[in-house]
Amino acid sequence: MPKDFIIVPSYNEEQRLAAVIAEAKKHAPVIVVDDGSKDRTAAVAEQAGATVLRHKVNLGKGAALKTGSDYALTQGAQRIVVMDADGQHNPTKIPLFFAGLEEHDIVLGARAVPESMPFILLTGNKIINTTLGLLYGIYLRDSQCGYRAFTADAYRKVRWGASNYYVETEMVIRAGKKHLRYTQIPIETIYHDKYKGTTVIDGVTIVARMIGARFFK
Repeated sequence: MPKDFIIVPSYNEEQRLAAVIAEAKKHAPVIVVDDGSKDRTAAVAEQAGATVLRHKVNLGKGAALKTGSDYALTQGAQRIVVMDADGQHNPTKIPLFFAGLEEHDIVLGARAVPESMPFILLTGNKIINTTLGLLYGIYLRDSQCGYRAFTADAYRKVRWGASNYYVETEMVIRAGKKHLRYTQIPIETIYHDKYKGTTVIDGVTIVARMIGARFFK
């Protein structure tokens, strides 16, 4: 059987993290990267049975995912699932992501659009998806969903430089350039915190970096 790991980047997630780990570890060992939290995130993760890696200061989601993925490879990882720590992503769907890797290098979650999805996130995601298609010929229903999976070999090929929320976009662009096989699977998403996640500034930054990467590198 492939050696699987689940990586959960976390920043001040003591409230919902234990429940996420409890369900996720039914499917594979869980690695929590505490990205400089100021609350009990690390202690909660340890008590819930996860391996905990800690950043002394907040470095950003992309940096946390890279720390977790790099560590997983040192442990012999062959397949990796990454997911959010705040309960937005349903851990019971993890087997679907691993199953998708049987025929693909990367599996991307594609969120349904619930009434609870903040308008700013919905609009920003559409703009980013459209820009990604126009600039790179990669057409996705949801390029910003953080629930995804990849093989160890795919990770080595797409290993990103972004430390922030650009990580999702950079991963997709690198996958396209490397001609990796990818697929999307539908997931539901629960938004507990209306204004959590990418902001307008994050969205503008992502679009600007896509343009810069396309025409100036």
